[in-house]
Amino acid sequence: MPKITRVELHAFSFDAKDLAPDGSGFNLVYAPGARTPLSKYALVIEAEGGARGEYVALWGGTPMAFAQTVALAPHLVGRDAFAREQIFDDFKRAHRQYDHMGFGAIDICLWDLAGKAYGASVSALLGGYRKRLPAYASTFHGDRNGGLDSPAAYVAFAEACHDMGFRAFKMHGWCEGNTAEEVETVLALGRSVGGRMALMLDPACELRTFADALAVGRACDEAGFFWYEDPYRDTGVSMHAHAKLRQMIATPLLQGEHIRGIEPKADLIVAGGTDFVRADPEYDLGITGTMKIAHLAEAFGLDCEIHASGPAHRHCMSAMRNSNYYELALVGPKCRNAMPPVYADGYSDELDAVGQDGCVPVPEGPGLGVAYDWDFIARNRTALQVFEAS
Repeated sequence: MPKITRVELHAFSFDAKDLAPDGSGFNLVYAPGARTPLSKYALVIEAEGGARGEYVALWGGTPMAFAQTVALAPHLVGRDAFAREQIFDDFKRAHRQYDHMGFGAIDICLWDLAGKAYGASVSALLGGYRKRLPAYASTFHGDRNGGLDSPAAYVAFAEACHDMGFRAFKMHGWCEGNTAEEVETVLALGRSVGGRMALMLDPACELRTFADALAVGRACDEAGFFWYEDPYRDTGVSMHAHAKLRQMIATPLLQGEHIRGIEPKADLIVAGGTDFVRADPEYDLGITGTMKIAHLAEAFGLDCEIHASGPAHRHCMSAMRNSNYYELALVGPKCRNAMPPVYADGYSDELDAVGQDGCVPVPEGPGLGVAYDWDFIARNRTALQVFEAS
């Protein structure tokens, strides 16, 4: 069993073009001509015999998560590189007072290392069988700058996505949480593409009150939405409130993005706070944690929907029977997504990554099956942390 000999953490920055914070200061939206600096980080784990794993943290690659990864990284040195379950268990306890966001990248990187060592894709190691994944276009938040700035703009974008092959579409609304505006857009989408596309709504906790969430939920009922996600300012964590909302609307709820790990997700299910279960390999303690949540949901007879996008996300979904759509996030009619251009092999989560069949492929090479552009990462690096055996 190869022992881990070296861990590298590369923080880097890049500019997101035509994107800027909205009025809340926290959501990126279309802003023509803007350049907004963002930071992410890459992880390398090396082990005896030349084994090497790589991963670039994407949606979960925040400065806060980077700090947690830095704290955990030195404790990898000297450990069995294949003992992912033991490392998961130990590191979960070690960061029990934190949100565990720093561990996801480590676990994913260890799966990449194992796949490369065995000469198999992560999908194959997981028993994956799906080669192409049905995808939904997951929009940026609404803006006031000529992008997604009106109900008509959302409808036009949904129609364009349908023409590209998408058969599912998710709206993120505006930061103001204006109930009337959200309701109008939901109903317009239902009239335009309902029946031709599965429709989802994610206010991302911008609606102010339970009453607002109820009003918009009833609009989702009228428009025949597939699911309704994280509606209001409880931040998506109140089991009682969402159980109550489920009693008052017909549209299924998708909750769990903002609670971490298998035990809180089990509590959410038992409390009746969700219909679909959320999981994310960057947010939920890696591929190991995500597959635990997928199997938990399956045990309750529920579907588990993967949050956000990336190669690790595709490999997980390939091995899940109980999952419906891959989230191609975040997309808009006039800008690219907010992720760094770190792939050297053509892998993409841009809008045009979907085929006419409405699906995206699962990478087939060893490990995660992607090649990273380390020249780009080195040129834009802002910090390097190295931990190795003495």
